[in-house]
Amino acid sequence: MSFHDTVIRSEPTSDLPASSPHHEARALVGRDGTGVITLDDKVYILRITKAGKLILTK
Repeated sequence: MSFHDTVIRSEPTSDLPASSPHHEARALVGRDGTGVITLDDKVYILRITKAGKLILTK
């Protein structure tokens, strides 16, 4: 099992409804730290920076 295969489970943030889906960001991106998300035929790139922050760009 590699680092990218590990999913860390934690309790959802208390201000979110219990029914909100919870996703580990590293599980959504590839080994290069980027992933593709689509919404209504628009494509977005999700990227984890070297500092460990998330950036979503169109």
